[in-house]
Amino acid sequence: MANFDPVTFGAREGEQDNSAAFCRTLAAIKEAGGGVLKIGPGMWRTGPMEISSHTTLELEEGTVLSFIPEPERFLPVWSRWEGVECFCFHPLIFASGQEDITIQGKGCIDGNGLVWWNLLREKRKRGQIEPESPQEKELARLNTNYRFQPSGGGGRYLQFLRPPLLQFFRCSGIRVEGIHLVNSPFWTVHPVFCRDLVFRNISISNPAESPNTDGMDIDSCADVLIENCHIVVGDDGIALKSGAGTDAIQTGSPTRNVTIRDCTIEKGHGGIVIGSETASGISGVLAEDCLFKGTDRGIRIKTRRGRGGLIHNLEFRNLIMENNLCPLAINMYYRCGAEGELGKPGGCFSQESIPISTATPSIKNIRISGIKANDCRASAGFIAGLPESPVENITLLDCSFSTDENSGISPQESDMFLGIPETVEKSFRLLNVKTTEFSGVTITGPAKAFIYQ
Repeated sequence: MANFDPVTFGAREGEQDNSAAFCRTLAAIKEAGGGVLKIGPGMWRTGPMEISSHTTLELEEGTVLSFIPEPERFLPVWSRWEGVECFCFHPLIFASGQEDITIQGKGCIDGNGLVWWNLLREKRKRGQIEPESPQEKELARLNTNYRFQPSGGGGRYLQFLRPPLLQFFRCSGIRVEGIHLVNSPFWTVHPVFCRDLVFRNISISNPAESPNTDGMDIDSCADVLIENCHIVVGDDGIALKSGAGTDAIQTGSPTRNVTIRDCTIEKGHGGIVIGSETASGISGVLAEDCLFKGTDRGIRIKTRRGRGGLIHNLEFRNLIMENNLCPLAINMYYRCGAEGELGKPGGCFSQESIPISTATPSIKNIRISGIKANDCRASAGFIAGLPESPVENITLLDCSFSTDENSGISPQESDMFLGIPETVEKSFRLLNVKTTEFSGVTITGPAKAFIYQ
């Protein structure tokens, strides 16, 4: 493919705003039927970018592509935000309905998320409960029923629908390799309704205190490989999702055939995470040979009544976990964003059976082997199914878990749940679990290895 030099289209390294120059370069690549946008060393400032088919974006070593953090630049686009198709802020780098796109190199893409994070914090601090800015009001006008849409806790009621750093919507043949991604305003890498994806040798860094800055969110996608990635973020590391609400249940676009291997994930709420947006189901997942350092949870599956979806045929093997709260959390009482989704919270979190519907999640056929988890501060493990939909067919083989009995962290911090009776033991806890096989499993620390409820 031909190389396209953005300098010839007016781009300049330094403090200049290169939005128009990059737009002209990408338009030329599109007109030519494909090409390489190669950016050399230095700092290059720009607004949002949209990439077309057969395009390679290459950042040389020492290159920083720096996105200008001015919300008014990020005009509404149709995409998916926390599991719901809607209008939201334009992603920093966006492709919709395209194929054969590569983002590669040894350079850095900086989302300058601090401005976005501080805006959200300020809104929450002063108790904002509805759209106020012109951008929020415009999204509210476009998303007429937003008050009734589910949310994962990012603040849909504000319509301050912050942009991800990279988003691919209904695309195929995507490759992201070698690049360093930092300071995302929201989720960092977010493919939606895509297939044939490879994420290799990339690093993602967002501050631990940054809100909703997941590393990767694979959302209703198929045939995905994630390998040799290093992720340090303020929320979930690698999350697999498939939409939320009745629309996503009816759409029926699952996430399937995902391989995750040789990755290191640090800090954040979870290492490899399923959910909480599970409406269309998640299956055919293999995660192996990964290291989780200081993540709150290692393997984390989170959903609740109203989220729906069949989560099945998952395998996790040869994972090392250090200094986490809980190495394995399977939680069907996930609390975040539940208010208003099913009426009063008691409906989501009741310990009594309720009628099964298409909105009832199901978790089954999970195989976990070769896990080594040391110094777990909250508990050795936590699995909580629903009385009407127990977690089924869980196999643990040759795993070792040890707890830090002096941590001072309550077992209630094993995951973000409501409605489950308290316990003081850091044991491996099982509630509404059906058909288990535990072989070669050792638990060191708590007085009781397992608590069955």
